Amino acid sequence: MRIGELAAAVGVTTRTVRHYHHQGLLPEPERLSNGYRDYTLRHAVVLARIRRLTELGLGLAEVRDVLADDAGKDLVEVLTELDGDLARQEAEIHERRQRLRALLDAGELPAEGPVSPELAALFAETAPRLAGSPMAAKDREVFALMETVADPADRARLMSLAGAIAGSPQATARAHEAYALLDALADAGLDDPRVAEAARVIAGCIPQEVFPDAVIDHEDSFLRALYADLAPAQAAAVRRALDIVVAGKTGERP
Repeated sequence: MRIGELAAAVGVTTRTVRHYHHQGLLPEPERLSNGYRDYTLRHAVVLARIRRLTELGLGLAEVRDVLADDAGKDLVEVLTELDGDLARQEAEIHERRQRLRALLDAGELPAEGPVSPELAALFAETAPRLAGSPMAAKDREVFALMETVADPADRARLMSLAGAIAGSPQATARAHEAYALLDALADAGLDDPRVAEAARVIAGCIPQEVFPDAVIDHEDSFLRALYADLAPAQAAAVRRALDIVVAGKTGERP
């Protein structure tokens, strides 16, 4: 058989046959006097087996292991591992579909979406009271970012903080005041007296539990990126607010 005939018989392309030769999966046939490869029934049998294995989802390295052992022991091991991988993928897909369904059932998605159903509910609850504030919108983006990148413990503290604010009219009012003060500092200088006032109000919105180690590193990469995204006076107010919160845990003066 010529390569085109072999490929057509097994249901693959000639390019696939050549790739399998290159990978060492399919032995090279002898060449006729005219230089053409002369494929035999044995080549068709091996090629068909490679096709069946790859259709199951095996990678070429795994196929090579299987073909190297005619007893079939490696095949059982490989297929068992593949079945385990598929089971994990199935569970992950099921979990993702549940999350998608929860988001779709929640109705209108927030501008920062997709986020968790819990954070989407928080945004929906606080949006009407904090509408029109650029800093509130920026804070929502930061919440969405933190939910994505934070470890489970930090994520739990974040959601606890957000839930406490949303569930308390007093806390929401303080947050509204803090956002208004920060918005007003957009074009202010670092010596503006409102920086200290904003820092005090912001600190009052942040539970001390947010900093369990009573330490704040202003050179942390995330904080540096946060400060850089704010106007100078806004960044100064946030820095001072964090110092106030940490100082409250240690009893020191900020």
